[in-house]
Amino acid sequence: MISRLVSVAPMMGWTDRHARYFLRLITKHTLLYTEMVNTGAMLHNKQTIGDQKRFLAFHTTEHPLALQLGGSDPAALAQCALMAEDAGFDEVNLNVGCPSDRVKSGNFGACLMAQPELVAESVSAMQAKVTIPVTVKCRIGIDEMEGYQPLEHFIDIVAQGGCDTFIVHARKAWLKGLSPKQNREIPPLKYDYVHRLKREKPELTLVINGGIKTIETVRQQLEHVDGVMIGREAYYNPYILACVDQDIYQDADAALKSREDIVYQMCDYIDSEIINGTNLHSMTRHILGLYQGCRGAKAWRRHLSEKAHAPDADSSVLKAALNHVKN
Repeated sequence: MISRLVSVAPMMGWTDRHARYFLRLITKHTLLYTEMVNTGAMLHNKQTIGDQKRFLAFHTTEHPLALQLGGSDPAALAQCALMAEDAGFDEVNLNVGCPSDRVKSGNFGACLMAQPELVAESVSAMQAKVTIPVTVKCRIGIDEMEGYQPLEHFIDIVAQGGCDTFIVHARKAWLKGLSPKQNREIPPLKYDYVHRLKREKPELTLVINGGIKTIETVRQQLEHVDGVMIGREAYYNPYILACVDQDIYQDADAALKSREDIVYQMCDYIDSEIINGTNLHSMTRHILGLYQGCRGAKAWRRHLSEKAHAPDADSSVLKAALNHVKN
């Protein structure tokens, strides 16, 4: 069974396999999610080895790991869910929360909150194909969906389709007039909606998302819900996850790694990836925030940003950046 006490949100352009490997060096229990993968792209490129690697490849250390899917065709979603299970993912998640225009034009993401019956049908189709958990990530509402009752209606319909686990971003999404970035910041957080869902529907697993920036806030939220999903804070300041295994998961055997230890372990990974043709910048861009809040953080970021693009750049760039921090 997957523990959902703490998870890192799926983030487009950010939570690729390199970022996930790095995060796993910091915490072994936190549930990680892939970037959203569109079913059309997955199925169109099903026979292409390169794209298969891009969509489904991950390092064995990344478990527990969930694949997030974007789509609205139940049959296509079911086929992709089966591909995810065959690839070894621990969960498949349906995106019903992304507010971008590109997603909306494809009739998936947050706009599906207006079609709970289709979401329920999609969940049911996926569950018929796989044995791993099928979960839904949604908002508390969209556009004119105002108040608690429309959210409750959506949850009830999708639960009837077989979903028992919901990750709820506690903000509405305005599909008309706000950009994706504005939708992460402007609509007010309404944690009480998610707390009420858990009180009134204790049989469901409820994970809260949105505006979580400290482990103390995680502790507070876990008094009301089953799990907490951290988004951009885990990317900009990833070391906040260092204490999760001991403090939240109560794993007395979990080692609290230093930032320096993490850097050297990342160096080993980087060298193995460079041999396979991966460029350094595609990996180091994910670790710029490791020293957030520490003396030398600016020098760390500057050195990585300036040196990682060189054609012959390798792990020595990280070690040199580490010297800047030490000094």
